[in-house]
Amino acid sequence: MITAPNISVKGTALIGDRVLFENLHVDIQSGKTTCLLGASGVGKSTILRLIANLDTGADFSGEVRASDGKSLKNRIGYMAQGSELFPWLSVLDNVLLGARLRGEGADKMAALSIIEKVGLSDHLTKKPSQMSGGERQRIALARTLMEDRPIILLDEPFSALDAKTRSEMQELAGNLLAGRTVLLVTHDPAEAARLGHAIYMLTEQGITNVDVPATHPVREIDDEATLHCQGQLYRLLRGTPS
Repeated sequence: MITAPNISVKGTALIGDRVLFENLHVDIQSGKTTCLLGASGVGKSTILRLIANLDTGADFSGEVRASDGKSLKNRIGYMAQGSELFPWLSVLDNVLLGARLRGEGADKMAALSIIEKVGLSDHLTKKPSQMSGGERQRIALARTLMEDRPIILLDEPFSALDAKTRSEMQELAGNLLAGRTVLLVTHDPAEAARLGHAIYMLTEQGITNVDVPATHPVREIDDEATLHCQGQLYRLLRGTPS
């Protein structure tokens, strides 16, 4: 796996006459998970889509820059909130989809190894409709890992899951994505407190770099420092004093 650079996002985004964010500066650290937290509509997904060079619906003036000066093209893996699986394909074929769409040879052995890591080896031939929500997200995670990109963008990938499955997916993703440069967009303070090496809080007033616990992600749910960080994030979201 190629070492990922740091990524810097600086600038201002407008939707019509409305300022989405202004003079924003986010640094995403190489080989670590950066969590971007905030309420709906403040521009979190816009920042992620700017990095991915996807349409945002906003007018952006600024720069998205890698520290090595190279293009981010072909260095990014993307996992959205919905699993976005092809319903007529099996688990294995969904994981192999990227290579086949690009007309490349599909590495079946690598896919089988990744599917084993996400705990779905007994479901290779099943269709997504035969799987639970958590299992479908495991397929999506396996497909993201199959792309073997050094930079991973996660757009609220676990928000539709129940609490138990969400906590399990957080641990699985945190462990399997270790060493990659990850930007996780979330509206869940508990998720950010567990997974973030760095945490940014984006509100209508601007962006804040929030102190994280000294412990290493993935943090225990009931760890005292994790709970303290979670409480601080809730207070920032609500605009109440710390």
